[in-house]
Amino acid sequence: MKRWMLAATCVALLGTAACGGDDQSGDGGTPDTASPPQSPTGTQGSPEPTSPAPGGECASVIESLSPRERVAQLLVVGVEPSDPAAAVRLVSDHRVGGIFIGGNATDLLTGDALEQVQQAAGEVPVSVAVDDEGGRVQRIDELVGSIPSARAMAATMTPEEVRQLAVERGEQLSARGVTVDYAPVVDLTDGPANGVIGDRSFSADPQTATEYAAAFAEGLSESGVRPVIKHFPGHGRASGDSHQGLVQTPPLDDLRESDLVPYEDLGVYPDDTEVMVGHLDVPGLTEGEPASLSPAAYQLLREDYGYDGVVLTDDLGAMRAISDTYTLDEAVLLAVQAGADQPLWSAGGDVAPVIDRLEAAVAEGELPQDRLNEALTRVLTAKGACG
Repeated sequence: MKRWMLAATCVALLGTAACGGDDQSGDGGTPDTASPPQSPTGTQGSPEPTSPAPGGECASVIESLSPRERVAQLLVVGVEPSDPAAAVRLVSDHRVGGIFIGGNATDLLTGDALEQVQQAAGEVPVSVAVDDEGGRVQRIDELVGSIPSARAMAATMTPEEVRQLAVERGEQLSARGVTVDYAPVVDLTDGPANGVIGDRSFSADPQTATEYAAAFAEGLSESGVRPVIKHFPGHGRASGDSHQGLVQTPPLDDLRESDLVPYEDLGVYPDDTEVMVGHLDVPGLTEGEPASLSPAAYQLLREDYGYDGVVLTDDLGAMRAISDTYTLDEAVLLAVQAGADQPLWSAGGDVAPVIDRLEAAVAEGELPQDRLNEALTRVLTAKGACG
């Protein structure tokens, strides 16, 4: 049984509390290695007399964390790839749950740099993510060589060859301490190669894209690296680049016929596959909000498509689809309220104000405790922190 089905069964039987509960320049707003509202309704609760206790196998881990550490564990924060010491300080001082390595520098990916980061994390490991797709979005090409873009893979390789390529790439990532790869892209497009998605897409045909993306994801998973499919609910036909502002997709009914097909049978992907939600305004779904901050988008993924694994946002800090309207701390809170388990931002900086805002939101009932427990359980389980 798939992981997300197990979690759904747990919630159905025991209740939420008992169960615990990208883009032309690459995700995270970082340069390519080859080139360059309103608050969501129905997500905020009033303070409760007592906080529901987390349950399941993660209960003891969650209870061992301070309130501040609990909210920090949800965060994925960009780090400067040329400054391993700064990454160690970030994890040691703030106990963030994940880091993202973008850019061209490889200092964090050589020697024992990431081992030192894990040592700083203590008993709860930190997830280490990159966006290594191939083509113009790569992170270790200077160390081990380049791999083709998704479009080139689909044009010149069989799915089995793509799976084997991803196994080898995943092994190279894992050997350097990487645990998550924000790949493969399941967006659909046959537009110009240098477009927002362009050659990052395997195909404009949903079946072809799904087959090749599943093969790439399987290879990463076999090597011990968690794959992330993106950008839900589909960036391939969006009106522009969400780095530059909020973009609009075709209406939801249209997306269901094509762009959402790669999410229809999540069983074709490995059990450890995660999903990234894009900053996309979807007529008939998000009502002018970016999907990454829209409860309706997460409900679509969870309920209509049956997914209950880790869901993360696209970059909340370096993309103007978000930063033109929201402060970082506001965007992070809105994302978690809406249903995100891991808010991501690549810019790093001072994370204390974001943690302060989340901690206060939990204390005041603005961020319900069972929403926090639900997200924490998924995140900790994915990192192997719950036995």
